[in-house]
Amino acid sequence: MKKKDFVTLIMIVIGDILFALDMCMVLLPEWGAMSQGVVIGIVSAAVLLAMVPVRRKMDGKPAIVLNGKVIGTIFLGIFGAVVLGVGMCCTTLPGWEQYFIPGIVIGIIGITGVIAAYPIYARMVKRRRSKLAPEILRLADELMK
Repeated sequence: MKKKDFVTLIMIVIGDILFALDMCMVLLPEWGAMSQGVVIGIVSAAVLLAMVPVRRKMDGKPAIVLNGKVIGTIFLGIFGAVVLGVGMCCTTLPGWEQYFIPGIVIGIIGITGVIAAYPIYARMVKRRRSKLAPEILRLADELMK
């Protein structure tokens, strides 16, 4: 196993364990640890998000490459996930029965945002690759000579 794969594996395991603990702390009222669970959730998100630039650096790439389109797609995915979470809260939390139907609608909107983010990103990557392909082929031909 390569070092970068091992580091990625460790970061994913730590982030996922913290995330699972966070979910238990927040969603089990018997534990009485909601505020601590929120803090652990933020830490787990930080660990999982830090994995991306760490992995890219270990691959010899710049840590983060962002442009307007990428930021928009990331925002759409994150916004969709948050809206989906709000819909889940509305449909599952005790005492929120009056929000059940609106929660379903909110959840569907969130699912739509999450699902739409990937095809938009894939289309952006495809366009960029098609723009770069002729230059790459020209450089490869140059090297072959």
